[in-house]
Amino acid sequence: MYNNKENINIAILGAGTVGGGVYKLIERMQPEMPDKIGASLTVKKVLVRSLAKERPGFDRNVLTDNWQEILNDPDIDIVVELMGGIEPAGTYIVEALKAGKQVVTANKDLLAECDALVLGTAEEYGRDLIFEAAVAGAIPIIRPLRQSMAGNNITEIMGIVNGTTNYILSKMSETGMGYEEALAQATELGYAEADPTADVEGYDAGRKVAIMSSIAFHSRVTFPQVYTEGITKITAEDIRYAKEFGYVIKLLGVARLTDTGIEVKVHPMLIPKNHSLAAVSDAFNAVFLHGDAMDDITLMGRGAGEFPTASAVMGDIIDVCRNIQWGCCGRLSHECYKDISVKSIGECSSKFFLRLIVEDRPGVLANIAAVLGNNGVSIKKVVQNPKDDTSAELVVITDPVCEKNFSDALSVFNGMSVVKKIAGVIRVY
Repeated sequence: MYNNKENINIAILGAGTVGGGVYKLIERMQPEMPDKIGASLTVKKVLVRSLAKERPGFDRNVLTDNWQEILNDPDIDIVVELMGGIEPAGTYIVEALKAGKQVVTANKDLLAECDALVLGTAEEYGRDLIFEAAVAGAIPIIRPLRQSMAGNNITEIMGIVNGTTNYILSKMSETGMGYEEALAQATELGYAEADPTADVEGYDAGRKVAIMSSIAFHSRVTFPQVYTEGITKITAEDIRYAKEFGYVIKLLGVARLTDTGIEVKVHPMLIPKNHSLAAVSDAFNAVFLHGDAMDDITLMGRGAGEFPTASAVMGDIIDVCRNIQWGCCGRLSHECYKDISVKSIGECSSKFFLRLIVEDRPGVLANIAAVLGNNGVSIKKVVQNPKDDTSAELVVITDPVCEKNFSDALSVFNGMSVVKKIAGVIRVY
């Protein structure tokens, strides 16, 4: 049934970088809206924390600091939540859905931890809750997973979904600079926040991988279930050895559907130079997927920023507007209809790159190999180079091994007098 609304009103919650980008895009696209959605599109309200603050680019007449003014306005059709964080955003979304409004959000924190609440409310009340911009900025990944790839059994997702860390690792690889220098450059250029913890420790990527996993595998995965390991321990020496072995190092979000459960983790990884993700440099993002019918697909683009993220939000707004016009809101139901266990990191299997500083004397390599063998770790490649007059650098790449077994071997190394330092431990694709 076609509603034939002449105008659709929206409210934007948040006037930050992304909120400003969405507001500008709507203004820019006004002439095309009647053709795109069959109606004009009006930003009726923008919720801000303080009306006293100057908001360049916004019409002051639409600004409000009163959520109830938006919630109780029956003419507002869509709420676009761009505040971030779990509260009060979660409460606002639930209240908006119950009040009959459709919702677009870019809130990865909320969706990665409280998806059952907000998505369950949307399903219960027959509303749209769409969130393309929550993962990978301008790259379309949520909608393809929910719709275009729905005919597949997805078994693997692997992605570079944090631009800050990809920029840092790219600069370390390209120039030989250390981590701290690359981070300083990323901060100066605006790629890294003043407090970069969420990015460099893998938390941002972990939230995005949780969201993608829940949709792809149809079973709820929350952020606390994602093993996260950041890039702060990656050194120029690790980068150099990776190159020698034919790899590059990337911070990857990895999710796999196995016969024994879901593996979901974020950590640095050595990937072959010929892999589709290896060439993704600077602050770009990319997601690699494998499905039983489609085989392999890689999607790449800008994963953050004012207009790349606003582009994804705008696509969702247009999608919801079309649903409103055709009376088909709420047609995408809650995807988590399975209950698959999430494996602990110790239950997962990985290949490893291991760099040790050891005493340079006969028998040490044999001792190291014996410890690995006793813990079920098979060596694929080993290189030994002199470090100084008394020390050698031993670099090992293993075959796939249970993570718990490898961890047990590291514990033994920590107690060996011949091992001066465990200098690097990185997983290998």
